[in-house]
Amino acid sequence: MAPLNLLTTILDKAYHYGLPFVVVLSVLVFVHEFGHYWVARRCCVRIDAFSIGFGPEIAGWTDRAGTRWRIALVPMGGFVKMFGDADASSRPDSEAAARMDEDDRKVSFMHKKLWQKALVVGAGPAANFLFAILVMSALFATVGQPFTPPVVGKIQPDSAAERAGLEPGDVIHSVDGAEVRRFEELQQIVSLNSGQPMTLQIERRGQTVSIVATPSIVNEKDRFGNVERIGRLGVYPSSDLVIRHEDPATAVWQATRETWSITSNTLGVVWQMVIGVRGTEDLSGPIGIGQMSGEFWREGFVPLVHFVALLSISLGLINLFPIPVLDGGHLLFYAIEGVRGRPVSERALAFGFRVGFALILSFFVFVMWHDLARLMHVAPGT
Repeated sequence: MAPLNLLTTILDKAYHYGLPFVVVLSVLVFVHEFGHYWVARRCCVRIDAFSIGFGPEIAGWTDRAGTRWRIALVPMGGFVKMFGDADASSRPDSEAAARMDEDDRKVSFMHKKLWQKALVVGAGPAANFLFAILVMSALFATVGQPFTPPVVGKIQPDSAAERAGLEPGDVIHSVDGAEVRRFEELQQIVSLNSGQPMTLQIERRGQTVSIVATPSIVNEKDRFGNVERIGRLGVYPSSDLVIRHEDPATAVWQATRETWSITSNTLGVVWQMVIGVRGTEDLSGPIGIGQMSGEFWREGFVPLVHFVALLSISLGLINLFPIPVLDGGHLLFYAIEGVRGRPVSERALAFGFRVGFALILSFFVFVMWHDLARLMHVAPGT
């Protein structure tokens, strides 16, 4: 490939995938970090810096409260540095603490009560979940929500549904105790199944019946050309999909249910990966997310906004994992402090942060390799 053509290709990919990725990630990072910032300010914590991205600052300003709002060169996250923190990871600065006077301690994060610190740390993930609920609520109230009653219409021959004894007209009320109100929810739950038996609570001719079905596992290409293994029951709905516009209160309730469903299903998939019954083919790193961002960017405003809401849930959930450096790791240390009655030692904190950083870096390298391998695999067919 000629140098000029190569440069043109790189610029084209940067525009179609890099720009949407930076925009989407920056919005979600801002929401997450603003959650920390807002609650910290309510707890009278002085904020030294609010950064979108890491590395050298490319633009910024300082507000009247002394907070430096900055946009950094590497758009791969962000941070809120509070007064008393040693660095962007919110590790306490013991040397600075020794030099603080009474006024400084009043606005220092490390000198706040344990419940206040926990609230500040938990506010980041909470902001991501709340943002997703608000976005989906707005979509459900304006654009509408896809709705198909969870009633079995046609059953595919020799399918998991036929083997389990499902019949046309069965109304599916729950799967493994999880309530099902739409056929779309049933599809989501089953597609994430890894071939494990599922208990379906159904209504048949006025009676409640429990049926155990084991979804078949099929290989299917997604919209990006990636092959993924998904669960299939082999049932079709009894009616066509309709778009329902909800009133504001119902929209919020449905968005909350959707957020909870996505969260619980994601945790289920993660657990399946941990115990080895599911592979890592569903994982996506920056390249995969950039690819998806670009595709949804081209599809239009509504698909992009819905994708941002889903990604916001993932960001909030990931940050709650009990890994040092992440918010969940900080909350774990606070829980230990609450039980012991005294803070975790600086040595233990330092060790935990090093381990956490190593885990995050290893995971980052793994998903990057996974994305590159997937791209190379699908490249010949594109």
